[in-house]
Amino acid sequence: MNLPLKDITESKQRVWPLTGGVHPEENKHQSTSVPIKPAPLPEKLILPLSQHAGSPAEPIVSVGEKVLKGQMIAKATGFVSVPVHAPTSGTIAAISSEAIPHPSGMHDECITLIPDGEDQWCELQPVRDYKSIEPSALVDHIRQSGIAGMGGAGFPTAVKLSPRSPIHTLILNGTECEPYITADDMLMRERADSVVAGAEILQHLLNAERCLIGIEDNKPEAIAAVKKAVAQSSKGHQIKVVVFPTKYPSGGEKQLIQILTGLEVPSGKLPSDLGMAVQNIGTTVAVYEAVQYGKPLISRITTMTGEALSSPGNLEVLLGTPTRHLLSCAGVNDQQLETLIMGGPMMGFTLDELDIPVTKTTNCLIAGTQEEFPPAMPTQACIRCGMCAEACPSSLLPQQLYWHAKSENHEQLKHHNLFDCIECGACSFVCPSSIPLVQYYRASKGEIRAQEAKHAKAERSKVRYENRQARLEKEQAEKEAKRKANAERAAKLKAEKESSGSQGASAVTDPVQAAIERAKAKKAAAGSANSKPAKAAMSADQKELKIQLSLANAQLKKTRRALTQAQEKGEGDADKLSADVSMLEKQVAKLQKDFDEAASTEPPKSEKTANDEAAKKLKIESAMAKAALKKAERALAKALEENSSETEALKEKVEECRKKVDTLSKVLTGTTTLTSEPL
Repeated sequence: MNLPLKDITESKQRVWPLTGGVHPEENKHQSTSVPIKPAPLPEKLILPLSQHAGSPAEPIVSVGEKVLKGQMIAKATGFVSVPVHAPTSGTIAAISSEAIPHPSGMHDECITLIPDGEDQWCELQPVRDYKSIEPSALVDHIRQSGIAGMGGAGFPTAVKLSPRSPIHTLILNGTECEPYITADDMLMRERADSVVAGAEILQHLLNAERCLIGIEDNKPEAIAAVKKAVAQSSKGHQIKVVVFPTKYPSGGEKQLIQILTGLEVPSGKLPSDLGMAVQNIGTTVAVYEAVQYGKPLISRITTMTGEALSSPGNLEVLLGTPTRHLLSCAGVNDQQLETLIMGGPMMGFTLDELDIPVTKTTNCLIAGTQEEFPPAMPTQACIRCGMCAEACPSSLLPQQLYWHAKSENHEQLKHHNLFDCIECGACSFVCPSSIPLVQYYRASKGEIRAQEAKHAKAERSKVRYENRQARLEKEQAEKEAKRKANAERAAKLKAEKESSGSQGASAVTDPVQAAIERAKAKKAAAGSANSKPAKAAMSADQKELKIQLSLANAQLKKTRRALTQAQEKGEGDADKLSADVSMLEKQVAKLQKDFDEAASTEPPKSEKTANDEAAKKLKIESAMAKAALKKAERALAKALEENSSETEALKEKVEECRKKVDTLSKVLTGTTTLTSEPL
């Protein structure tokens, strides 16, 4: 049944019945006969870095370091994370893997603190006038105080105080519906003022119009104490204590919302999507102490109960206290102790070790005897009685979930809303075949989460691969476009040279031969102009220096361009290119100086012999032949890299150019004579 906010306000006295549910034996009287007592200081404290839902905290202390009570020793590592503080003053003895509270008995990173017995506090930073600061700053103060949900889930409180949508109703969960557990009951009896003061702070932070405190009717002392505190509060008109019939599991978040408001949280949604926020009683008191006194979360109320204890009750326990120490404080009878349960008998889990530490979510330790917790009956076949479906508070089909879990049909499990299961154990409690239904559901949830995490990782890898392929294709396209542009430019230049060099004759394809032909034509034109005075020809040394100077200048320009591109794109070895530029500049300067000196010491004009003219011509031809050889070798290397079809033709051209260079070199050195055949 869904009601708008107006109807909820008008019918706030009314409560709605819980869907499903069971009535297990309560066994709460054993631990409520004595007030809350502080637990004695243990010899060591073991503080897991993951006492909450989300990312584990990161240590900020080192082994051997002395710390004060309340000092932060591990910082939060993300939005869904909380820090860890020292419960007392002492010395950090170790940061290592230790056994932690977990159904699997797993080990995880922990900080071991050896108390010094002085219990010396660090400097605290309370927020006396919390209404005068920004809500975001107050939420950050709560986050830095290390507060997480103390009802069992351990979700960081600061995250729940930063909802995605406006909140109109704050609900405090004082139900504590599970058997044996009385920590919140005793807290409401003895510290009701702190509960109401914490409710006022939370209501201010969320800007909620009203606050509902839900308490089952099996806690008359707590109901009376909280009602009295509400009556004395300045905001008592906005806070309402709502009492409803006892039934398990009415303390579930979504179940409590339905009981108090008649609204159902849809599958896959959060209470904040309906404008509601739910907080535990213990969490509310922790928020009050963090704001009013600046105290971080370093202790909690833990119920010690079970027939194997001679002194059951509720202890205020420092976080990290080993369970062995608490059992000793409660007078455990080792001969009778058969089963040790952390949490309640419905949703808790058994401990195989006695040195497991108390964490922020440890609300109960049950030391049970064999008569109290006899061995489970052997599992039998499902008889399809339907009792599990009647008991389910989430209106699921436990029988169908069981079959799909056994067959590992994950798609059908998700289709049947497996993740709406709160693992309350009501289905297992009523099952006449003693089938451990919750264990099947819990294992299937773990498998699905692992499968989804693996799929998400594969998707991220796929995206990275596709991005890389796209980047490589883009780079290849750019290179291809650049190559084509260079090829077109080279073809255009070649066509222009052939057009200008042919002068109506057939085009010369060999660049060396073309250069020789152009030199001959130029010389013939100069020789035919008898009326003009002939220019004095440079000496052989000058011409050699000029050729070397031209080549050095060309190499210098090319290296400068490469250095500029490397600096702009951040690619290549810019330092090496810069050193090459400096070396080439010095070489050019030296060649220029030698050339100028040769020009200044040039002998007077004289008639040159035919042999001198022939030697000059051969040197020019040799230099041009070497240039053509280098060009042909570069073209061949590129063709080999691209696997071009022109490779064989280019090989022949390289060989032809190399023969020309060798022949001209021999002629210049006098080792052979030039034949009449063309080079």
